[in-house]
Amino acid sequence: MKFDLPIFDVKNLSFKVGDQQILTSVNFEIFKRDYIAIIGPNGGGKTTLIRLLLGLEKPSSGEIKVYGKKIFTSHHKIGFVPQRASLVDLNFPATSQDIVKLGVLRSKKAQNIESVMQKMGVWHLRDKMIGTLSGGQRQRVMIARALASDPEVLILDEPNTGVDVASQQRFYALLRELNQNEGITILFITHDTGVIADDINRLFSINQKATICNNPKQVLSCEDISEIYGIEAHMLHHHRHAH
Repeated sequence: MKFDLPIFDVKNLSFKVGDQQILTSVNFEIFKRDYIAIIGPNGGGKTTLIRLLLGLEKPSSGEIKVYGKKIFTSHHKIGFVPQRASLVDLNFPATSQDIVKLGVLRSKKAQNIESVMQKMGVWHLRDKMIGTLSGGQRQRVMIARALASDPEVLILDEPNTGVDVASQQRFYALLRELNQNEGITILFITHDTGVIADDINRLFSINQKATICNNPKQVLSCEDISEIYGIEAHMLHHHRHAH
């Protein structure tokens, strides 16, 4: 039982566009240090849910409280890495450092940029044009931008699109470090069912309605995944060496 105030408190959340029902009666709470994966079929409402949590859409019914308030006033506490973040316009006239600066609030000092770029391992790329970087490097730059304002929550929408396998493994190690060592709450949409059981403490499956699982390792079987996605699925874990 958790007694601290949830970061997100979602009650009876529904969302529709015209006659199309996207989300129906969704209920959950997200607490500090949660590490949550969101899975579900394409068109099931995953990205819509993220947009609602970010205040980019308004619910058709129900409510979302952020840090106990109905009015969204905590943008600086939430970092966001959008879908296909690594697939930027290769001709975009900005260095990687320019991109990270976009995430810094005016009240923050410039050294925060160096700090997060060092943490992401991209400080040496600060003067490189964003279009010249690899997919994995661009991904880390975009995460650095999201971390530049010292958020308490990091939300990522399928961040591994366009990124090679080696970069994906580094990415998951990075998320684990941010969650476990720095206490950042992480919420991310993924199709990589092979990794989600290793580090997460909760699993949200979204397909118009939400199924919340607080014991992912126990429930994540091929049958469960197949039911969620409507396809035959195979569960594989990314094994890690002990440190």
